[in-house]
Amino acid sequence: MKRILSALALACMIPANPAIAQNWNAEVEDTGKGHRIGNPDAPLQLVEFVSYTCSHCASFEADAEAELRYHYVHEGFAAVEVRHMIRNPVDLAAAMLTECGAPSRFFDNHKAMLATQDEWLARAQGLSQAQMARWQSGTLTARMRAIASDLAFDDLMESRGYSPSEISVCLGDDARARAIADTSESNVTEYEVPGTPSFVLNGTLLDGVHAWEPLRAALVAARRDSE
Repeated sequence: MKRILSALALACMIPANPAIAQNWNAEVEDTGKGHRIGNPDAPLQLVEFVSYTCSHCASFEADAEAELRYHYVHEGFAAVEVRHMIRNPVDLAAAMLTECGAPSRFFDNHKAMLATQDEWLARAQGLSQAQMARWQSGTLTARMRAIASDLAFDDLMESRGYSPSEISVCLGDDARARAIADTSESNVTEYEVPGTPSFVLNGTLLDGVHAWEPLRAALVAARRDSE
C-alpha cells in the first residue's frame, strides 16, 4: 500500500502537459532589410552580410551552422539576420530565388544556394559566348531567367518543391529585384561593410572578422559580458 501511495504522490508531481522548450529556429521574419531567425529579444543580435558568389560565405555557412543555428539560435541566445550584399547579376538572381515564397522558406533556400555553390560556379566558368550575351542584354527579367537556367538554379529550386511557374514568377518580379539591389546598397552603406562575409554584432561591425572561428570568439565574449 505504501508503495502504491508513493507512486501516486510522485505521479501528482509530474505535470500532465510538460512545457516544451521553444525552438527559436522556427521563428523567421522578413525585417525589411534582411531575414532574421531566432528570438527577436535575444541578447546577441547578429547580422550577416552575404554574397552568394563569395566562396568564403559558403565556407562560413558550412562551418557555422551546427553551433550557430543549433545552439545559439535554438536556445534563444542569439538571433541571426542575413542581409544580401549584391556584387553582380548572379548574386541578384540567387537572392531573388532565396526569397521566393514565404519568409519561413528563406533560410533553407539560403543554405541550399550556398551548399551547391561549387557546382553552379563551375557551370559559370564554362559559359559560352552566347550564354554570356544573354546575361548582358534584354530585360532584367530575361537576364535573371537566363542566369537561373544556365546555372541550373531552376533545378535546385524544383528539388526544393517549387514549381516552374513559381520560379518564373519570382525571377520575373522586377520591382522585387530592384528593391533587393537598393536594400543591399543601403545596408552596406549603413555599416560601411568592406566585403563578405562580414558581421555586425549588437549594432557594431566586427572589424577583421570574416570567418566562423573569430566570430565564435566574439559571440562567446559577448555572451559572457551579457550575463
